[in-house]
Amino acid sequence: MPTPSYTATCTQNNIIADGIHQIHFTKPEGFSFEAGHFLLIDVPLLDNAEDIQPRAYSIASAPDDDEIVLAIKIVPNGRASNWIEKQLKEGMEVRIQGPFGKFLLDPEVEKDYVMMCTATGIAPFRSQLRTILPAGETRKIDLFFGLLSSNELFWEDELKAFADEYPNFSYHICASEPVDGWDGFKGYVQQHAQTVIEDFSHKQIYLCGSPLMTKAVKETCINELGIPREDIHMEGFI
Repeated sequence: MPTPSYTATCTQNNIIADGIHQIHFTKPEGFSFEAGHFLLIDVPLLDNAEDIQPRAYSIASAPDDDEIVLAIKIVPNGRASNWIEKQLKEGMEVRIQGPFGKFLLDPEVEKDYVMMCTATGIAPFRSQLRTILPAGETRKIDLFFGLLSSNELFWEDELKAFADEYPNFSYHICASEPVDGWDGFKGYVQQHAQTVIEDFSHKQIYLCGSPLMTKAVKETCINELGIPREDIHMEGFI
């Protein structure tokens, strides 16, 4: 049975960091998903509206939220990036299809959650945090948010609010090529995790970001940290 499609209306398209757009859509009637799912959006070619291709994006809003929120990193001359920057406006209708994916937290495993992401790879984790923390999740949760440049940082206010309200949640930001004045961690998420977490034996790892990042972190988790493969979950995107 094919995954259903819906029509959604853009309500916001805002630049929230260097090269990062946060886009809001109305949630179509009947559209439901779990925290960690992604959807497809029909993206037309900039100069030919009949030439349409789908693009996949993780959903950053929680299933109970009234709207769908996406975080999208602009890729120079990319089909979707050109459309988002130059055409997608408030009030426009788009076709979406979903939900898709299996990047869901496993509550049956009693181990703590360690979330590692780069750039807009934080999107499914935002959905999951907005879902499990208000619902009473008590296990320790560490989020490691990796950026190329500190100018790409976004959603820190929300992460701080989570950390202030829920003592079991902590977030850790690192930049591999920080701008002047950055006083945070310099390096990669897997390096940062090893400076914060002493014992990984009671952790399950969730990775979201570029395939290059997820592969590198997975290898570190297995070869250096001794984490079983069944405790490592990945969502890679181009």
